[in-house]
Amino acid sequence: MQALLKFSRAVDWLNAQVGKYVIWLIFAATLISALNAVVRKAFNYSSNGFLEVQWYLFAWSFLLAAGYTLLHREHVRIDVINSRLSKRTQVWIDIIGFAFFLTPLCLVVLYLGAPMVIEKFQSGEMSGNPGGLIRWPVWLALPLGFMLLLLQGLSELVKRMAYLRGEGPDPMGRLGDKSAEEELAEALRREAELKSSVPASGTGHHTH
Repeated sequence: MQALLKFSRAVDWLNAQVGKYVIWLIFAATLISALNAVVRKAFNYSSNGFLEVQWYLFAWSFLLAAGYTLLHREHVRIDVINSRLSKRTQVWIDIIGFAFFLTPLCLVVLYLGAPMVIEKFQSGEMSGNPGGLIRWPVWLALPLGFMLLLLQGLSELVKRMAYLRGEGPDPMGRLGDKSAEEELAEALRREAELKSSVPASGTGHHTH
């Protein structure tokens, strides 16, 4: 289990690094969109390449960040029933989901997607739009993104198994969630600040 937890920490670190830098792809897409609008208005010139590179950058950011999103437990969840169950039951539901749904899905996408990327790379397929871009770079985001998602799914599976064995922390809360002790300390700090900001009453002398 300790070896598996070491693998889990390595995967978490990898997806954390990817998520840290993939945000710049969104910035680049936004910048290109703004420049495209300025050039079109100022010089009456535009190209499908400008539009397609925005789509490529969005596809890369969306797919590469899938593992990062799972790491931070920000995927859409339906907790109406799940939240009423015990913690162990919730963990078991996650284990079943990761093992029998997420992992097979990622493997199928990798099995079908990797040959398509190779084929498009070898053929040098181009966009059908005038001035469009070569296709294989955007297709490459598909296997890379699902590989990162698969690795993070395995990492989450390990963390839940470790929790059930009593060898790991609670894996169900978001990474940014505070512990009960941290929330209590913060509440006490806010209360102290509030008291110090209220001026004392009844201590002054009235002059008649």
